[in-house]
Amino acid sequence: MAIVHATDATFQDDIKEGLVLVDFWAAWCGPCKMIGPVLEEMDAAGSAAKIVKVDVDNNQGTAAQYQIMSIPTLLLFKDGELVDKTVGFQPKEALETFIAKHA
Repeated sequence: MAIVHATDATFQDDIKEGLVLVDFWAAWCGPCKMIGPVLEEMDAAGSAAKIVKVDVDNNQGTAAQYQIMSIPTLLLFKDGELVDKTVGFQPKEALETFIAKHA
């Protein structure tokens, strides 16, 4: 699976099926730059969750809908329903455990 870059217009379609990890990020955010390669590595290794990225600067509607106050914020959806949330940089092992709790 490739990482999906969602927009306000595509977000609901991007999260509606299966387990989806959403990374709310911005280009100017240092910890967001650190988590990017971790998500790419997880995706390349066949993560249990589809990975979707939302640029908060360009998609303020979605960020506001989910009350994103600090980034990176990672939300976990299962079949379109929000099931979990974590804020800040997380190493790969922590993210895999975060996802596995809901797989």
